Amino acid sequence: MTKAFSIWMAQINPTVGAIAGNETLIEAAWVEGKAHGADLVLTPELSVVGYPPEDLVLKPFFVREAEAAVERLAAMTAAGGPGLVVGAPWLSDAGLHNAALLLADGRVEAVRFKHELPNYGVFDEKRVFVSGTLPDPVGFRGVRIGLMVCEDMWFPRISSHFAASGVDFMIVPNGSPFEDGKGGERVAHARNRVAETGVPLLYCNQIGGQDELVFDGASFAMDRDGRLAVTMDAWASQGMLIRLDATDKGYVVAGGHRGYDPDRMEGLYQAMMLALRDYAGKNRFPGVILGMSGGIDSALSAAVAVDALGADAVHCVMMPSRYTSGESHTDAKACAEALGARYDIISIAPGVEAMDTMLADAFKGSNADTTEENIQSRLRGVTLMALSNKYGKMVLTTGNKSEMSVGYATLYGDMCGGYNILKDVYKMDVFALARWRNSHVPPGAKGPSGVVIPENIISKPPTAELRPDQKDEDSLPPYEALDDMLRCLVDEEMSVAEVVARGHDASAVARIEHLLYIAEYKRRQAPPGVKLTRKNFGRDRRYPITNGFRSARRG
Repeated sequence: MTKAFSIWMAQINPTVGAIAGNETLIEAAWVEGKAHGADLVLTPELSVVGYPPEDLVLKPFFVREAEAAVERLAAMTAAGGPGLVVGAPWLSDAGLHNAALLLADGRVEAVRFKHELPNYGVFDEKRVFVSGTLPDPVGFRGVRIGLMVCEDMWFPRISSHFAASGVDFMIVPNGSPFEDGKGGERVAHARNRVAETGVPLLYCNQIGGQDELVFDGASFAMDRDGRLAVTMDAWASQGMLIRLDATDKGYVVAGGHRGYDPDRMEGLYQAMMLALRDYAGKNRFPGVILGMSGGIDSALSAAVAVDALGADAVHCVMMPSRYTSGESHTDAKACAEALGARYDIISIAPGVEAMDTMLADAFKGSNADTTEENIQSRLRGVTLMALSNKYGKMVLTTGNKSEMSVGYATLYGDMCGGYNILKDVYKMDVFALARWRNSHVPPGAKGPSGVVIPENIISKPPTAELRPDQKDEDSLPPYEALDDMLRCLVDEEMSVAEVVARGHDASAVARIEHLLYIAEYKRRQAPPGVKLTRKNFGRDRRYPITNGFRSARRG
């Protein structure tokens, strides 16, 4: 056993497919680790290509480009300095693997393949990778390292194999997406692996947004007794030196940094902020444009957008109809001004009048209904898309998870856009996040301090203002009850009977379940939005559009 061993943990933000850019990030991390005297530099899962690469890895040329980048990174180590652990798709005789590779002294010293391929929720790695055999420890500069990749830490097979083989410590490159409440689950699994082996564990997670996923970092080093000796900041790109000291009982992690650990509301807000920042930035949008209605959903969306991108990159547009109240005008303008964002008013009244005239003969003899309401919403969508096409900013949609669940959104209207940061946020959390933001400025935010969402926006009854005196609760249960029903039906997959047993009205729950199912065709056409909960609409929850099942009919 050597006297001590130090690891530079690099919590970096790679971009899927940007191999050259990721190579530059990794090289910078290695140089920084070398400057700090590290023996080894550890980067996240699939750091060379970004995670998750999805079907990009089915392109042979892409895999060859990744292999070439690994060879160049290995060559960088030829003149001495720390070893380097990177992740890349890697071919063997068995097929294509999700691999962790140890590079040192100018060559690829060791390759270990991910054994536990996740195939649930947002993950479908079995579709593109083949599983590796149980990995043996890696010998490197006098230590025996247990190298496992992400999901390998969630099960005991590999750690039990390490315990039988003998290792000094374990390192785990990760691409673990953020999910409300998931941090404690990661720590619990790590603690189980440490208990099985009796050696320390270093967990290195990536940071950044990738389409519907966002990665929070929050890497850590756990000592052999299950104690978190070092924690890295959540929501920040960061590098940190972790020192492992030799004792007569094995290696122990020297205590160190206690990272920034936000509470639930701040974690959700940071997730939305980073997801939007990276979605816009990595896809080269110069900013966002959104409809500013005077309601809480658009107000919170605007606040997150300003915090993520800066006020100059956010364009708020009020698009009143004859049903828009003076109160909404006042609130929308006050919110945009408090945020420092551009604010314009473009009335849709002339467009509505033109549509009424155009459709008068076709609609003759029929009464006004949701058709006329949807025309208003779709004219707003057309207006925002025209501004987007003209000036290049992406349209940010503002529908929350409660509305998306029951179909209270208009296709090609308020669902028209490029990204939605509220897609996985229930309405009651929208209120809570607005109140939280009025009293907090999260680290890294570009927006102002103080009250940025006027209190009247938070306290007034929600309304779409598509007909006279319209209120959401005219046709929906109160949001406190609705959100609980939806959490049960969507996140927990409960039956109607199980939800009713919680104290909800049976007919109301049956109706909400019905609305949830028949809105599936709308959600299939919705823009992507950041995953925040266990079951987001999209990659997590894959229900058929044509669906005759109703649990209310079955007891």
